[in-house]
Formats: sequence, structure tokens, C-alpha cells
Amino acid sequence: MNTLTNKLAVITGGNSGIGYATAQEFIASGAQVIITGRNKQAVNEAAATLSNHTIGVVSDAAVISDIKQITETVKSLNKPLDILFINAGVAAFSPVEQITEEHFDYITDINYKGALFTLQQCIPLLSDHASVIFLTSVNATSGMANTAVYAASKAALHAVVKVAANELSSRGIRVNAVSPGPINTPLFGKVGLDEAAIQGFAHAMQNSIPLKRFGGANEVSKLVTFLASDDAKFITGAEFVIDGGVNVNRIL
Repeated sequence: MNTLTNKLAVITGGNSGIGYATAQEFIASGAQVIITGRNKQAVNEAAATLSNHTIGVVSDAAVISDIKQITETVKSLNKPLDILFINAGVAAFSPVEQITEEHFDYITDINYKGALFTLQQCIPLLSDHASVIFLTSVNATSGMANTAVYAASKAALHAVVKVAANELSSRGIRVNAVSPGPINTPLFGKVGLDEAAIQGFAHAMQNSIPLKRFGGANEVSKLVTFLASDDAKFITGAEFVIDGGVNVNRIL
């Protein structure tokens, strides 16, 4: 169904994983899409593969001047921005007693500062009744060991979602969060573990998921597309968990 026909969307971190799958879903639903990423080659290849109408912008979410490249691209199209999917993020794990300033800055600069300023810079370009979606994580509230900084960066976004939903409501702009659990994406392999540790971690995690499998990026993309569409026009300030039941916290 072309539920996003004639809409303009920006997806940060759209060259891989959930961002790329969402770009595919948006395009299939009729939207024109701008994707961003830090790696020029990856961004250009993804944009070319997605559609002739997809625009790739090289932009590091941690760098404010790079974020402005997104807004300049939107302005050049002479169209209001209807959908903003703030998806770019990184993950790295460390016990609290071993957290370094570098670890803290690396995660928060992208996951929190970058996400917040992406929203701020794009607000003047948003159409009335636009949809903003933040990608957060179940780690924001799960208490999983070794994720203090990552979890805090995602929890901060939950606060931003509620505040922004309130501040932008007078224009009919909706702001929501999608919080995935274990999803099979390239990010899973970039957490600083060797292959053996990743496989062991994945096996243990999969056994703890009630549905006994990892989710797919395409499954998350369908939820994001729903929130981007007018079918969700009475939903704002909400968090949507998609985690295979991890949040159930079964005792047995």
C-alpha cells in the first residue's frame, strides 16, 4: 500500500541495518527518501541500490556541522519534511568500573547529542502533522550488565520523545519511539567482542527470548512505517517495544 505517497523522509544511519530496511519500506510505500551515514562509499552504494530517487548524504551524527548538511539537502528539494526517522546509533559495552571518558563520549555524542540536535535542526523544516520517530532500545530500561552508557543514551531519548511530543503538538507533529530488543543487524557485530564471544552471547540471548529467535530489521521497519503514516495520526509521545517478548521478564 502506498501509505506514504508524496511524502519526504529523512533516515539517519540509513545505509545499513534497520535504517536501510526502513528506507526500502518507505520507498515501497511511496515516499522519497534521504539517507545519511558516515561512510561515503556505503552511503552512495546504499542510495544507488535503493532507488534512483534516493538521496545519500554523508553526515556524522556526532558532528553538528554534518547534521546541517541534512537540512541543506532538504531545503534544496523545496519540499517540507514529512518524516524524520532518527535511527543512527552505536553500541559499545563496558562494566561501570571500567568506563572511560572516551567510551562515554563516543556513545553519547552519537546516540544522544547527535539525535537531539538532528531533531532540533530539522524542526523548522517539518511539515505540520509530520511524524518523528526515534530508534531507542529495550536496554534503556532492562538493566542489562555492561550497558550503563549505552542504556543511558537510549533512556535519554525517551525523555526527549515525551518533551518534544508536547512541544510540537501545536503543529500536529507526532513524536514516538521504537525500542527494539535483539535484532539481527550489523550493529550486533560492532560491540567490541571477538567472533567467539559474539556467537556465545547470541546463543545465550536467543535462549532468553520467549519467541526463541532474533528479530529482523524488516520487522522493525514495518512498525516504523506504520508510525510514519497517517494510520498513526493519533499516536504521539509513545514507546513501541519490539523485542520478541524479552520485556516480559519471565520468572520460569
